[in-house]
Amino acid sequence: MKEPLISVEEALRRVLASARVASGEETIALSEACGRTLVRDIYALRTQPPFANSAMDGYALIAADAEKPDTMLKLIGESAAGRAFSGRVNPGETVRIFTGAPLPEGADAIAVQEDATREGDEVTFAAPVAAGDNVRHAGIDFSEAELLLRAGRRLTPRDIALAAAANHARLPCARKPRVAILATGDELVAPGQKIGPSQIVASNNFFILGLVQALGGIGLDLGIARDDPKALAQAIARAAGESADVLVTLGGASVGDYDLVQAALVEAGMDLGFWKIAMRPGKPLMHGRIGALRVLGLPGNPTSSAICGLLFLAPLIRALLGDPEAGADRTEPARLGSALRKNGPRQDYVRATLARADDGAWIATALPDQDSSLVKVLALADALIIRSIGAEAAEAGAPCRILRIEALSR
Repeated sequence: MKEPLISVEEALRRVLASARVASGEETIALSEACGRTLVRDIYALRTQPPFANSAMDGYALIAADAEKPDTMLKLIGESAAGRAFSGRVNPGETVRIFTGAPLPEGADAIAVQEDATREGDEVTFAAPVAAGDNVRHAGIDFSEAELLLRAGRRLTPRDIALAAAANHARLPCARKPRVAILATGDELVAPGQKIGPSQIVASNNFFILGLVQALGGIGLDLGIARDDPKALAQAIARAAGESADVLVTLGGASVGDYDLVQAALVEAGMDLGFWKIAMRPGKPLMHGRIGALRVLGLPGNPTSSAICGLLFLAPLIRALLGDPEAGADRTEPARLGSALRKNGPRQDYVRATLARADDGAWIATALPDQDSSLVKVLALADALIIRSIGAEAAEAGAPCRILRIEALSR
């Protein structure tokens, strides 16, 4: 009896289950932390700002002294950023102050300089001032011990600035997963090399390498292995020698006489998790483990390989980085820009372009040729329209669900 194909959802569940042990952590300098993933919560080591300070250039005073316009006060000093006024402001007095400078003791407001006229050590204020005007109070940004950044967050430049302001010089981040990439097949040659009459230029490995790097991993290009058991065994051994967390094989996962990858992996000790799933393109997807090394065998057709990389390798890398939302649903609503026929027995991922309707909704229009070997069509696509198993034919304007390729790649 023919073994049933597993669903995309079940395949993803099993892939993510293999990442329950993350790839480890390292403490790195702020200058290296942008784009990395936190493994522990970050709390403020100080209060920001640590003291009340001025939001404007002007004059610090007691608000009760300037409740009426044309008040005249005595100038007794100056407070600048990094150089505070050391005395106290008493009734009838004022201190020249600059943005960010500490609010002098006794003062409770700042009059902006545009409303002040100075003559010698006397300052006249044209407009009344209320208590708290133009004052930044201590802790209005954050307080010491406050939770600022949660574990699992991929750090942005804004996050780095926040950590620096909170006095963190280094941050605990997930170690970058190491992903070994092995293209297979006698028909493949590297770009720029001499191409034989029955050969094509390898491109899948460059997509996967770029995807790994975009997601925060380290891509290890193992090159192209010939359709030979010994060559495949040597390449698989190199992945272990590179201390890879994941081995991605490209091609050779189907059932032809020259599809030798699965046999070579089993010979190397792979515990096969699954092989073949109910999706198009990408049916011959393979998953397993060789000890701690996770294995993903992607199909050889460029679009099949890319879509499987987006749907399975990308979440696996996120999980290895400690992202708690690694397997989150990333689909979005859209409307069809063209009619689609009834779908068959596999979940289909239709390459499509996107445009915005007048109401802001995405309009997803299927590209005319969906052959899984076409690299140009993949490059033109903005999104994948998801067609469930047995979905009925749909007219233009019908609602649909999409996966934006850009969103899947980060």
